[in-house]
Amino acid sequence: MRILLIEDDEALGNAVREHVAAEAHAVDRVARLADAETSIRTAVYDLILLDLMLPDGRGVEFLRRRRASGDATPVIILTARDQISDRIEGLNAGADDYLVKPFDLSELTARVAAVSRRYSGNPNPLVDIGDLAIDLASRAVYRCGRAVDLTAREWAIFEALVQRPGAILSKGQLEDRLYDFGAEIESNTIEVHISRLRKKLGKDVIETLRGLGYRLGRP
Repeated sequence: MRILLIEDDEALGNAVREHVAAEAHAVDRVARLADAETSIRTAVYDLILLDLMLPDGRGVEFLRRRRASGDATPVIILTARDQISDRIEGLNAGADDYLVKPFDLSELTARVAAVSRRYSGNPNPLVDIGDLAIDLASRAVYRCGRAVDLTAREWAIFEALVQRPGAILSKGQLEDRLYDFGAEIESNTIEVHISRLRKKLGKDVIETLRGLGYRLGRP
């Protein structure tokens, strides 16, 4: 997924960004709501991690504005505000989950995965496709009962396709999944990873639709 992290605490923000990115997600971090608005205008996000107290305003007001504009992007609130009234306000404003600081980064990973599954239409983390058994929660793939080792980039691309069965994802959409891995993406990066996935998981696992993109196949 491509995730927008809105957090002004430098240490916590970097820790969350590094941890979530290590789970094969692309993460853009901003420290102000104004910068968040700019990011949303220039990129499409699958999830927003939102602090409530920012230098230029309250996260809950930002969330209300997003929902009022019709934005249905999933939002998980990350905040030190632990009163029941704060939780109710955040959830009523349109948040999908509410996590109180300090929190365990592993719990954040689980909540991110759970929200992602709900929005993909399948809350079950276990997916079977042909001779493949996929555990989205633990990021594991088994082929004929044997574990298959995927790199972070390979998993990011494969997960995107698994979460949207039947949908065609363009090369640009898949490149967005690799946004925060550092180096500039070369023109044939997606093709290379698709080829490697086919070798590991089966030649029919991913379909190429010329001029359109890629779609999960039926290996």
